[in-house]
Amino acid sequence: MDGYRYELRVAGRLSERARDAFPDTTIDVVPAETVISTDVVDESGLHGLLALCRSLGLEVTSFHRVVP
Repeated sequence: MDGYRYELRVAGRLSERARDAFPDTTIDVVPAETVISTDVVDESGLHGLLALCRSLGLEVTSFHRVVP
């Protein structure tokens, strides 16, 4: 697959509804935050991912590309 893997950290724990909004992702809960890891093919996918977080009212505390 072309593209990159990104990791988003959001404050708190995601509800089931919020978790269901992120298909094909890895979601891990660590103390006080949730880590969402997913592959992003292009810039529009990246903007879509951030828009989804915003629409769900999630507070993104960090966001970065994962180096393989």
